[in-house]
Amino acid sequence: MKLQKFLFFLLILVSFVGFSQTYKTYQPERDKIHDLVHTKLKVDFNFDKKQLNGEAWITAKPHFYATNTFTLDAKAMIIHTVSLNDKELNYKYDDFKISITLPKEYTRKEEFTVYIKYTAQPEKVKQKGSAAITDAKGLYFINADGADKNKPTQIWTQGETEASSCWFPTIDSPNQKTTQEIYITVPDKYVTLSNGKLESQTKNGSNRTDYWKMDQKHAPYLFFMGVGEYEVIKDNYKNIPVNYYVEKEYAPYAKDIFGLTPEMIGFFSNILGVEYPWNKYSQIVGRDYVSGAMENTTAVIHGEQAYQKPGQLIDENIQENTIAHELFHHWFGDLVTSESWSNLTLNESFANYSEYLWREYKYGKLNADMHLAEDREAYLNGQSSDKNLVRFNYDDKEDMFDLVSYNKGGAILHMLRNYLGDEAFFLGLKTYLTENKYKAAEVHQLRLVFERITGKDLNWFFNQWYYNAGHPNIEVSYDYNTIQKKVTVNLLQLNINEFKFPLAIDIFENGQKTRHNVFVDAKDASFTFDYNKQPTLIQINADGVLLCEISENKILSDYIFQLKNAENFEHRKEALLEVVKRQEEKDAFNAVVNAMNDASYKIRILALQNIDLINKFSKKDAIQKIIEIANNDKKTLVQASAIETLGKLTDPELKSIFLKALNSESYAVLGKALVSMYYIDKETAISKSKELPDEVKKILATPLTRIYIEENDENELPFIAKSVLSGMFLSGDDATKVLYEKAFKQVSESNNSEAIQNLVDDMVVKGKQYKSFNFDKVVINLMRKMIQDQKVKNLPNKIRNIAIIEEAISKLL
Repeated sequence: MKLQKFLFFLLILVSFVGFSQTYKTYQPERDKIHDLVHTKLKVDFNFDKKQLNGEAWITAKPHFYATNTFTLDAKAMIIHTVSLNDKELNYKYDDFKISITLPKEYTRKEEFTVYIKYTAQPEKVKQKGSAAITDAKGLYFINADGADKNKPTQIWTQGETEASSCWFPTIDSPNQKTTQEIYITVPDKYVTLSNGKLESQTKNGSNRTDYWKMDQKHAPYLFFMGVGEYEVIKDNYKNIPVNYYVEKEYAPYAKDIFGLTPEMIGFFSNILGVEYPWNKYSQIVGRDYVSGAMENTTAVIHGEQAYQKPGQLIDENIQENTIAHELFHHWFGDLVTSESWSNLTLNESFANYSEYLWREYKYGKLNADMHLAEDREAYLNGQSSDKNLVRFNYDDKEDMFDLVSYNKGGAILHMLRNYLGDEAFFLGLKTYLTENKYKAAEVHQLRLVFERITGKDLNWFFNQWYYNAGHPNIEVSYDYNTIQKKVTVNLLQLNINEFKFPLAIDIFENGQKTRHNVFVDAKDASFTFDYNKQPTLIQINADGVLLCEISENKILSDYIFQLKNAENFEHRKEALLEVVKRQEEKDAFNAVVNAMNDASYKIRILALQNIDLINKFSKKDAIQKIIEIANNDKKTLVQASAIETLGKLTDPELKSIFLKALNSESYAVLGKALVSMYYIDKETAISKSKELPDEVKKILATPLTRIYIEENDENELPFIAKSVLSGMFLSGDDATKVLYEKAFKQVSESNNSEAIQNLVDDMVVKGKQYKSFNFDKVVINLMRKMIQDQKVKNLPNKIRNIAIIEEAISKLL
């Protein structure tokens, strides 16, 4: 018995150790001691000190239990006065929270309004950001002293996750909802933007006070202020104002960038069965913004990557998905809000999936599937499969903003839609939104709505996809009975956890495809199908709906057939990546050539990027086909890829193709043509590059850097230096990263003081903007060498403190 007891307690101890290593801190929904009712603010700004002078009237009431204390989040503030009904109150303040002693005990039926006069000091805030939102000081002064003549002076706020309390006292929790009004006083030259409606503007000498009012409740993290010299481009959806706040240079292109917004509002309103619930929709672009964009209610902010010129927009509006994403948040996140950051999926997974819904509606299912495939691939490659979608255990709330909450969550919604059917899925969303509007919710409420509508038990689905981690990892094998003409498809899940899921299987025989829909409910499952002639191909997860990894033994002929016949984009892409490895075989080479006709422009690009033109098979015909694509493909990005492929041949006979491309409206085509021309006619390429306006050169930084590095052009090093770090960080392909690393080395080892200055300036900016960079160690060592080198220390006074650079580099590391 004693040995058994020892072993029993040892087992408990081991289990406890394993538990403590596996699970992080439990993070509950924040207790609601009080409910916010209304927030009134009056603010103005001290640009020199980067501070906000504020007055706040916070109306609240106890949630349930009577209490005589009231605690608010207020980070790094100077508190001047706290009062109620003009009588000063006692309070304690620890630089994070202010605990106020009320004059009596209030019950849940009694409202009270506390007045606080304060100074917000965002530069003294001590809390970190996340990978998605890289800073958390709430209030940002951009070029406050106007010293940088190339950058406008702006102010903007960023509240998510809990940074609104850096600029006004509040209960900074997503399970709170409050109406609001804000009086913003600014120099008269500035435009302001906030939530809700601009009720009035009052001039006072050289200043002006704008009064913004929001009558509907929303969470404190969605409060927003934006200040700057903006052009306001007006649009509308029905009788709702839809406005775009952009810098003057981009005013002519604002509707080209944001102009699909009214159509998006109409589409989302229709598909959800819930009309857009707010009184306006504005979008503003902020310099040095700390994230991609943010769904502040009726006042979305975008980073400056939203700014695009016609030469970029003709290729692709890179902000379109983000525009849809932030708009959809106005239902999922703003109207109904995750009650805790553990339930962030109710905000971000829906916004992620809205990108698919929009692209499916606007551009068709293939286009939407391409987007979904890229999101799924990012999740599968992101080493996040050990994280639950709903996570109650994490170290920091910022950890929730990851590929699981966004990409995996969006893919799960796609599976749920497929399982329930469109009618039930969208009716469920309508019901969830209607029943919980202006409230906070958790995932179980979503499940219960779907169960009530469909009559299905969905615990199994939510338990494995929302409250558990991972995804099916399936090993596939086939058993053929040629006498009975049957094939058995064997599916073995290699996961520790067992998943249940519907699965589509396509069987191809005699040029015909038969779809079989099965339900897998065991780790080891088998399904037997009849056939007339032995199948040419069996495609597992044929519709691409299931988020999974599949391993099976396929030969080249399987992949060639799959490339030509598979329904789903992901499967054709998978096949192409295998086929290009075997282009020494004629059938494989021809399959790659044929893939340049694929309905998916991304397949066409991939085929162009990987075709082996050194191959002896039909090279002349293939080149002629690529020339045709370079001249006529309906997608300019495909034209650009064709020109790049032709450029690798360095054939002077192709010069006319490149000359034509140098006059293209597409910057992607122009950039590839410059590089291709350079290798057959340097003089023409360099001459054209020198003629380009500075704004275009900045956009074409990568191809121009390639040319200038090849030329070893000392005069262009200052230009290269301005974009070298962004090129290394933002580029998706290894060849471009290598190019920029080479450029960095050339700049850092040069004696060009302007180039060195530009590079150091950019290091400081990037160090502040980004949490981490995946730089090669060679580059890191070059950075370190730069800050130790005399030529950096001898730079002009513009860089006043080497410590700033050192701090920036430490962030880059």
